[in-house]
Amino acid sequence: MKTRLPLALLLTALLAPALSGCFPALVAGTAAGVISLHDRRTTGTQTDDETTEWKATGRIPKEFKDKSRVSFVSYNRRVLITGEVPSEEASQPIERQTRSIEGVREIYNELTIGTPATLSMRSGDAFLESKVKARLVDSRQISANHIKVVAERGQVYLLGVVNEKEAKVAITVARTTAGVRKVINVMEILSDADINRLNEQALLATKKPAPATPAPSENR
Repeated sequence: MKTRLPLALLLTALLAPALSGCFPALVAGTAAGVISLHDRRTTGTQTDDETTEWKATGRIPKEFKDKSRVSFVSYNRRVLITGEVPSEEASQPIERQTRSIEGVREIYNELTIGTPATLSMRSGDAFLESKVKARLVDSRQISANHIKVVAERGQVYLLGVVNEKEAKVAITVARTTAGVRKVINVMEILSDADINRLNEQALLATKKPAPATPAPSENR
């Protein structure tokens, strides 16, 4: 019989790393993550996504940095830009600079015009992300490894490489989580056949070949 982890325990485990990084600089990129062997992206793509995030952060025009809070999340070379900037004149150059990064396939510019979110607001978003992640795990209908959850001012963005059924589950879980104002679907939806192929590739990547055993030498 499988034991289900209590939601409170899942929240504690998921929220700890989120809150440890919630004391933001005004301009924040996604912290360097851990390469996952259970990810449908190849390890090369995962590395490219992390590289894209820090490159995008470094390309924010200097004149806007002090008045902005901009975050970049790249998933399978599709980049979500969130945060606050002082004007539309700041938003467009940031999008153009991100689009110019080699390998970027799509841009989702969700920057809003206004003052940077407060620490309290960011902490609330971090908690909301953790609640959604915990409920995805607790649903046992989808692997949380395949969904990236980003919360901004109560809005939840879902990224990932999934099939149609998984997308519906993730959206339903997010929409029914207390505190979520709106769910924005940024997931890449593939056919079941393509998802099965990616799962097989990810599984093969976890199987490292055993080291060759040298042939015993003959004593003569």
